[in-house]
Amino acid sequence: MVFADDWGRHPSSCQHLVRHMLPHRQVVWVNTIGTRPPRLDWGTVKRAAGKIKGWVFGRVGQVSNLPSDGKLETCPTVISPKMWPSFRSAFGRRLNRRLLLRALTPVVAGLPSPPVVVTTLPLVADLIGELPAARWVYYCVDDFSVWPGYDGETMLRMERDLVPKVDAAVAVSETLKAKLAAMGRESLLLTHGVDLEHWKATPSPDLPPEFAGLEPPFALFWGVIDRRMDVGFVRHLCEHLDRGTVVLVGPQEDPDPALKTLPRLAIRPPVAFARLPALAQATAVLVMPYADLPATRAMQPLKLKEYLATGKPAVVRSLPSTIGWADAADVCETAEAFTAAVKRRCEGGLPAGQGQARERLTEESWSVKAATFAAFVDGVKIA
Repeated sequence: MVFADDWGRHPSSCQHLVRHMLPHRQVVWVNTIGTRPPRLDWGTVKRAAGKIKGWVFGRVGQVSNLPSDGKLETCPTVISPKMWPSFRSAFGRRLNRRLLLRALTPVVAGLPSPPVVVTTLPLVADLIGELPAARWVYYCVDDFSVWPGYDGETMLRMERDLVPKVDAAVAVSETLKAKLAAMGRESLLLTHGVDLEHWKATPSPDLPPEFAGLEPPFALFWGVIDRRMDVGFVRHLCEHLDRGTVVLVGPQEDPDPALKTLPRLAIRPPVAFARLPALAQATAVLVMPYADLPATRAMQPLKLKEYLATGKPAVVRSLPSTIGWADAADVCETAEAFTAAVKRRCEGGLPAGQGQARERLTEESWSVKAATFAAFVDGVKIA
């Protein structure tokens, strides 16, 4: 049983792991709300409408949007329990515990044995000891206490309640591993993987519609566009390009309004995961201009290894998660170095040395990561 973001909404690390585990085990996926304070914007309205629809119609997934070959795959059993949209108060926590137990206790009772429960969010702290389970595992993927737009105080308080109760923990970065250790919990370090075959795309003579009307060459970012973006880096790049366009593709979650005022910059809505390789092939360079923040120092960006797997040049901000790949990409400390690297790669392409350094991606497959993850959550000691 997995507590995480909505199945199929976007290809999170947990969804990648579970997809590779599905052929071997039964999985119940519980769509769980976050703790973003609601805003009066269209994105919040659509998100709330999707949640209510899932509650009313009891959405159960049938088709995953993750496979790259277009074939249908078996999905987990997906449950969208009704939840109160806040855990800040004692009332909210009690109410959510009652709502979740009411929805999930019959599900667990119908399983052949108590499940191993994995959670990517600390919001289930009050269920441990109440919901029957063989083991509880915390898969720590981000530091939500410092995540832009989240109720950080509540997330930290519930994480401190959760960590001592779980049987085991997995961290995706050294920063998160150290954070858990400070809470008294040792954890397995399991960085993100990549499906290399997914990112092998044949260049097409046809320009993707997202780039229509824009001046090439293109510097592309894909992912959530929010306050983790370093506007200073992006501004310097846009203002110093002699030609070309910086293209940001993905959902917008309260980004800095200054982004929309920059020259040579285009923002496009999210595209299907299966289409990203085609966008990459039409691009001169892939960029990751994150700010140096507590949230970005803790995270392990999925897109880093995806960028490297495309065979395209990549220019990224220097962060704990990127410096280990400095031989395979341009890892930059300053806006000036970032801009210079982008312009250099637009002109010269991927250096041979960086291409050779990327050969070690073969050791980073999601299938290998999933096998390690599955053994660990089952209680096998990993060296």
